[in-house]
Formats: sequence, structure tokens, C-alpha cells
Amino acid sequence: MRRGIAATALVASLALAATACGGDSDSGDKADGPVTITWWDTSNATNEAPTYKALIKEFEAANKDVKVKYVNVPFDQAQNKFDTAAGASGAPDVLRSEVGWTPAFAKKGFFLPLDGTEALADESKFKSNLIEQAKYEGKTYGVPIVTDTLALVYNKELFEKAGVEAPKTWDDLKKAAATVKDKTGVDGYWGSTQAYYAQSFLYGEGTDTVDADAKKVTVNSDAAKKAYGTWLSLFSGKGLHKADTTADAYAHIQDAFVNGKVAAIIQGPWEITNFYKGAAFKDKANLGIATVPAGSTGKAGAPTGGHNLSVYAGSDAAHQKASLKFLNFMTSAKSQATIALKNSTLPTRDDAYTDEVKADPGIAGYGTVLSAAQPRPALPEYSSLWGPLDTELPKIAGGKESLDKGLSNAETAIAKLVPDFSK
Repeated sequence: MRRGIAATALVASLALAATACGGDSDSGDKADGPVTITWWDTSNATNEAPTYKALIKEFEAANKDVKVKYVNVPFDQAQNKFDTAAGASGAPDVLRSEVGWTPAFAKKGFFLPLDGTEALADESKFKSNLIEQAKYEGKTYGVPIVTDTLALVYNKELFEKAGVEAPKTWDDLKKAAATVKDKTGVDGYWGSTQAYYAQSFLYGEGTDTVDADAKKVTVNSDAAKKAYGTWLSLFSGKGLHKADTTADAYAHIQDAFVNGKVAAIIQGPWEITNFYKGAAFKDKANLGIATVPAGSTGKAGAPTGGHNLSVYAGSDAAHQKASLKFLNFMTSAKSQATIALKNSTLPTRDDAYTDEVKADPGIAGYGTVLSAAQPRPALPEYSSLWGPLDTELPKIAGGKESLDKGLSNAETAIAKLVPDFSK
């Protein structure tokens, strides 16, 4: 939900096909040599991947019987690529799986259950809600390696110049944005048209795209219409930047924020390192982080996100054993602390939050909003439900379609993804 599709997708696809080894008998392993496992990592290739590569070297130095073939796969391509590869018995041994993908791949039988294995030897050390989010039908299919949620991030200097504080509600945000514009000349807020970023508006009205327990599609309910109406209203008005519906909208919003051209946006901790690279946040202390504003119900929150490490069920026993050892190492307290310090991402186990880790203002700030994060329902199709909204919301925000029409279209499309749900 945060990267554009590369123009060299075909070349990347061919390269990935060549490197996939899980389940293949011709994996290059020698009978008396180390087992080589392949890991598809979906982290940012520039800011995050170097840390993971360094940890692989540490792992290999301590485990001479295992080699790790590292492949960085663009996040926005990985789900479909793994789905295709696993269906053809040629998937990597280990996947960095977004939390929403984990139950979906588990349902298809692509992931190995990890309960009772070396990978989950420290299960009690992990945040329990993140372990629950890695389960499907009572079994655990992933080990949480990083977690995240969305927050209102803001430029403290601009807010102070305007004499405003972090808004508690969306109405407060509108007032603050207008004041920031009057006092500083820059827009106070720039919202996203992506469905994931609009999810908090639904939570603020006590609803969601679907009611998983009642098996009902709720994206076009009265509460949802109110939520998306609020979302739409934040694209027009003093200090509110108009909707960007271009393919590069994510980059445009991010660039404006880090360079002090807009005072506040909604964003996740995966961008902390990029915040610090911007002109506005050379002083890290200038980065303000607050819980997303609340809706009319008084509720505030955002989706619990993050990534798990999962093992391909189609790999042979030797590769699975090596993969489980690798998972245990990569998700250890020591490794997670290293990842946090280098990448400014949030660990998934309490013992990784060392004093040094907590000293990072970005991590500390996002840590304070995690309690308001809302876990996704245990529905394998859940993450795919944002797809129809990613089609409709830009049309609505761009004035090409009415809110009623767009949500009606989304409801029809979502109903097809969960055919046993009623409208």
C-alpha cells in the first residue's frame, strides 16, 4: 500500500522465478554441504534491506549448516508473486508476509503451522495480540518481526507557530489546518485517497468494510457513509490540500511533509527513516506523533499492521528445519532491537524495547499510539477488501463519482470477494 509498481516488473518476475527454491529438489544443496534456503524479503530495498542482509551474515556465521539466499521483492508485487509461485510448488522457503496475507496463504495451505516449533520457542515474549493476528483456525502461521499502525504525524514547529495542538477529532483537525494556513502560509493537512489510510474514519464511526462476525458487508452502511463523508470533507477548505489522485500521490504527500510544505499527514512508522532525511526533520525532535483523530463516536484508532516471517509448506523437511532456525534468529530480541535501531521500525516483543530503542523519538512516539490500534478480523479475504475501495475512493475524491455511487460499487465488488456475506 505504499510503493508504486516498477516498470521492470517482467524482468523482476523472471528473476524471482529463477531464485525461488522452496520445494524444488534441484536447490543447489550438496549432500555434505549446508542447506540453502531462499528468503523473499518485502522491506524497503534502500532504507531497510541492508539491515536484514547484515543479520543474515550474522546468522550464517553462527549456523555453518545453513545458507540464506536473499531476494528483495517489491512490497506491492510480493503477494501475487508468492501466490503464483506457491501454486506451482516453486515458492521461497521463507516469506516476509504482511499480516493480512498470513491467514489468506494459510487458508490455501501454503504456510507451515509453527506451533511447537523452534520458530516459536519464545512465543510468550511476543505481544499476544500480534500472535493472535498470525493465527488461522487456531494455528499460528507466522512469527511477528515488525508491527505498525497509522498515526497523525505533524511538524511541531509549524503547529507551534500557529498556536495549535495535535487535534483530537477530525473537526479539530479542520480548525487547526485553517489556523496553520493563516499563520504560516502552508497547508495544515494533506489526506490520502488510499483505502488503507481511510480505514481510521470507519473506526471513528464504529464500523468497518465488513462485519466478520455477522457475515455482512457494511461498506455502504449509514455509519460507513458518514465516515467516508468526513474523509471526503478533508480535501476541501482552508488549509486542507486537495486530493491527489495520481499514481505518484503517495510520494507527493510524503515529500511535501518531510520538506515542511504541509504541516500534518496520516502515516505509518515505516517512513520514520525518510522523515529524518527531510529538511523539516533534521532535528528529530520536530516530529510530532499523535493518535489519529476520533470520529463522532469518540473512537480513534487505525489498523494494526506489520509483517510476519512464515515458512513455505511445500519445502522439504531439511529446508523447513533450516527455515525454522532462521525465523528464531531473525525474530529474537537481539535481532529485533538491531532492526529497530537501524530501521526505526517497531519490535513485536517487549524485551526488544531496550532503553536505546526507546530513545528513538519516532519509535517512542508510535509506541504511544499502538494501544489505539485495531487488530484486523480473522478473515483471510480481509486485506483484499481494500482493493475495490482503492478503485472507487480516488474517483470520489477527484469529483468523478458521487460518494453514494462509489460506495455502492465498492459494496458490489466486495460482496463478490466474500460471497457468503449478506449486504
